Amino acid sequence: MLKKTFTALVLGSALFAGQAMAADYTIDKKGQHAFVNFKISHLGYSWLWGRFNDFGGTFSFDAEQPEASKVEVTLQTASVDSNHAERDKHLRSEDFLNVSEHPTATFKSTSVRSTGEGTADITGDLTLNGVTKPVVIAAKFIGEGKDPWGGYRAGFEGTTTLQLKDFDIKMDLGPASQSVDLIISVEGVRQ
Repeated sequence: MLKKTFTALVLGSALFAGQAMAADYTIDKKGQHAFVNFKISHLGYSWLWGRFNDFGGTFSFDAEQPEASKVEVTLQTASVDSNHAERDKHLRSEDFLNVSEHPTATFKSTSVRSTGEGTADITGDLTLNGVTKPVVIAAKFIGEGKDPWGGYRAGFEGTTTLQLKDFDIKMDLGPASQSVDLIISVEGVRQ
């Protein structure tokens, strides 16, 4: 019995020693190494670009087991910035983000599926304007390694397209402006 228990412990230790462990990262927004940008068609004639200036979050990542990765982000909706004060005021209103009722938007991953070398689909629940819907972010691994300050970093970019009506945004900007593209770039510092 003792021999079997010892053998099980040795084998168990060997198995766990061979498994890579996911590392936890905090998104580096202090150094402006992370962005949540968006673009939406303006009447079908051009693109309106903007971003959210205030957000933060964490992710866990293991290059050997990307499916075990996790992401959580909280975004302050009032930080919307389209480089036009009057438009930003309108974007904050009940017509769009309704920031007085819903001051934050959140994303929490529910699964990660590898789609190729350095790419993955991150599925998660996005809560925006008081509505929670599943979305898929097409993510690409940019790189990881030591930084000049003694830390360790990893970076990703991702894109997704949201239908405005799915998040109870009722403002009708015409047929060319029913969806918005999110372009996300994050660099995290390992904790």
